[in-house]
Amino acid sequence: MTNLRAPRPGGSPVQCGVRWLLCSLAAACVATAACGATPATSPAHPTAPCGAAAPAAPAPHHFEPADRAAITAVLDAQVGAWNRGDLAAYMDGYAKTDALVFTARGKVRRGWQTTFDQYKARYADRAAMGKLEFQIDRIDPLGADGAVVLGAWILTESQHDARGIFSVIFERRPEGWRVVHDHTSVAEP
Repeated sequence: MTNLRAPRPGGSPVQCGVRWLLCSLAAACVATAACGATPATSPAHPTAPCGAAAPAAPAPHHFEPADRAAITAVLDAQVGAWNRGDLAAYMDGYAKTDALVFTARGKVRRGWQTTFDQYKARYADRAAMGKLEFQIDRIDPLGADGAVVLGAWILTESQHDARGIFSVIFERRPEGWRVVHDHTSVAEP
């Protein structure tokens, strides 16, 4: 540490630095003692009374079994909505954002609305939608706020009967777990 203060005549720079440190500590002690006499707040935490412990930082969260269940519930709700013919409810499983990525049939689409419009064009009515089934192979956490789901999909009773594989990335969002990236492929007949 560089001492910017000149030493007193006959005193060394070290003594001056020590004296400055002790004076600073004494001033801090006086300020802390004053806090006990008044309802002042701590300078470091303006909302905490002086002498009170600093507010605890939020506990870090981890990917828990409840998160796996919540993601499964989103996928189950999507299947239920699809099988009722409710595309709007099906789309509730996706993050309603322009950053959504949906890849299928060799094309990349970006954005929630673009994805919804594509679904409406391909599955114009309940008969075209048929019956959907998901078979989840695995759900792997990506940190505390993300997960990748690998599974199979089967569409029957539709003019577009098919089956294939999907991998979707879920993100923990204020509205709950939502798909932010969907890659779906069709199996060879």
